[in-house]
Amino acid sequence: MSNPQRELHFGLMFWATGTHTAGWRYPGAKSDGAFDIGFIQDVTRLVEDAKFDFLFLGDRLATDPKLAKTNPAQMSRMEPFTVAGAIAAATSHIGIAVTANPTYYDPFTIARLTASLDHLSGGRAAWNLVTGADGAAAFNFSRDGHWDTEKRYDWADEFVDVVRALWDSWDDDAFLRDKAGGRYIDETKLHAIDHVGEHFSVRGPLNVARPPQGQVILLHAGTSDRSRELGAREADVIFAGQPNLEAAKEYYADVKGRAARYGRTEHEIQILPGLSVVVAPTTEEAVKIYDRLNALLPLDPENETVDSVRFGGLGEGLKRNLASVSQVLGVDVTGHGYHDSVAQEVFDRSGSEGRKIFEGITETTRRTVQGAAPITYFDLINGITVGTRTVVGNATEVADHIQYWFEERAADGFNIFPDFVPGSVQAFTELVVPELQRRGLYRTEYGGKTFRDHLGLDRPANRNRGLSA
Repeated sequence: MSNPQRELHFGLMFWATGTHTAGWRYPGAKSDGAFDIGFIQDVTRLVEDAKFDFLFLGDRLATDPKLAKTNPAQMSRMEPFTVAGAIAAATSHIGIAVTANPTYYDPFTIARLTASLDHLSGGRAAWNLVTGADGAAAFNFSRDGHWDTEKRYDWADEFVDVVRALWDSWDDDAFLRDKAGGRYIDETKLHAIDHVGEHFSVRGPLNVARPPQGQVILLHAGTSDRSRELGAREADVIFAGQPNLEAAKEYYADVKGRAARYGRTEHEIQILPGLSVVVAPTTEEAVKIYDRLNALLPLDPENETVDSVRFGGLGEGLKRNLASVSQVLGVDVTGHGYHDSVAQEVFDRSGSEGRKIFEGITETTRRTVQGAAPITYFDLINGITVGTRTVVGNATEVADHIQYWFEERAADGFNIFPDFVPGSVQAFTELVVPELQRRGLYRTEYGGKTFRDHLGLDRPANRNRGLSA
């Protein structure tokens, strides 16, 4: 499609226990939803009724007891293609994005799984391609260690080429099913791919007919140069995790610019940062929910510190204590009461990273140093361990944030992270979605039944067209 009008796109990051580490503890949250397919289907229908583009199913190929503390939603969950099939059977329009790491798959299997899901769902499948940063996965797949970034991306580049060729190995009209003449297929419209490359040797053809979408929607995430390049060349949707507006705008412009070098228009690739939303009828209620969620997180002993600041890893994130706050601010704040007001001196002596922490706390809680509602040392603990960008407020405030990022070309929409499920999903669909629809920024009905339709993308021609005898 040429130069369609921009509209917001939304995905739901489905973590059954919530994307907030303590989401499973929040009143009304379902703590055992990861293995309850009826619950997963119900949540999907909520966002389908709200006309979301897709539900996102993540995956992790290793586990560790430490995840119970840092990321319980990733510790134990069902295999995503299995879940996707059950979701497809219970829905009719929403896209279904399934994560599969090419580092630990082979191209024929991925092509077969994704094409099968696309048929099962009537053209709503998507493959989230991740190369995997979790080194523990290697030891579950008979390997001595996890490959470095360059090798993983070299592998992934060729992997995608093979999968795309396999999707196109059947012409759309290859199946005759001629009962009278006894011809089931036209043999000239079935193509071996005969791929022999650096990493793969695959004859083909695929043993699944060409997907209803022609090419299954491809998603990708990452900020490295190799990741940006792969996404710009191959992805239809990119997940981004930029911490602020300026960084997001730089990323957005960079990836769209790279896509243009591959002959792609800016409308052929949607950039959707992750966004955690805490919304309620009033600002005060939203802040109370945010505070209550953070109050459910356990604190770490003051003598525990780490050098790494990675969030959400296997216990590798900053410790939730004042020692870690001191590390980030560059000011020793140990020994203070958690609920004491932060002294002006602490703010004044903080470095640039520390000032950003204070700004973030004010943005989410509306509290300030020496204000009527003062920032506390407990707020600082929460502030240093925030992962996904978070917006807290009423429907108008949340919609304002989304609209501003959209109009500033920092995002084409967002992958919504629900802190607790189903409550956060219900709040967003009931409060924010109608406000965005009222502003004319978001669809009130689906424009078609396939994921490509939702994204405004044409169905691609088969690369073998014209080759049939």
